[in-house]
Amino acid sequence: MYYRKFVAWAVAFLIAVSSIGIASAKSNDNNEQRSLQSIEPLNLAVLIQDDLISQVANEIGVTKDFIRSLPEGSQVMVGYITAGTLQVRQPFTTDLEKAAKSLRIPTSSRSSAPFNPYVEVIEALRKFESSGTNANALLLISDGLDTSRGFDSTAAGHTLDIERTINEANKRHVSIFSFYAPSVGLTSRSHLAASYGQSSLNRVSKETGGRAFFQGTSGFVTFDSYFSRLRETLNRQYARAR
Repeated sequence: MYYRKFVAWAVAFLIAVSSIGIASAKSNDNNEQRSLQSIEPLNLAVLIQDDLISQVANEIGVTKDFIRSLPEGSQVMVGYITAGTLQVRQPFTTDLEKAAKSLRIPTSSRSSAPFNPYVEVIEALRKFESSGTNANALLLISDGLDTSRGFDSTAAGHTLDIERTINEANKRHVSIFSFYAPSVGLTSRSHLAASYGQSSLNRVSKETGGRAFFQGTSGFVTFDSYFSRLRETLNRQYARAR
């Protein structure tokens, strides 16, 4: 009799603990979704370099969740930097679900290499309207490496198109935030190339009022920590007036 009571008590205890864990997880999910609701609406362009390594495909889900978490009134554009062109999958729209669904898995192919992502960033910047009250931001997911004029260590972070990108973003009042991920080309094989790419992203973000996110030059880090820190940055930078 005592044994049966003990087993029943233990089962009830485990069910209770599991319920608390599930409730806690749901609460965390809800808090994550609400974490950007205290900021002003944004005009956000999300650009993904198409030749990034295949592991980036696993991060499309969290990228969709981030788009869905934006405050009401935000507008989102989704584009891919591929083989020297900007492929706009979704022009600016206030339908956040539609924007999220327009994301696709990168091709992760060398044939999609842009050689210079910044030319397409400039093209995307020109799609921001000059009028409107929303703050403007661009999220660039890229290896940041400009090899259009060769792999020159002296030019890392200081190429002509990086200068043009910074000038165009500042002229249009667009803050560029960036996530580093290696491509299937140089940055997945060379720590030096990865370092140059990160240096370029860091400069572009810093000089346009944004922020660059990366961790080390080897391996791949998921976007979870990037988005967590990006949310914190946006909450500080675009908080609603109280």
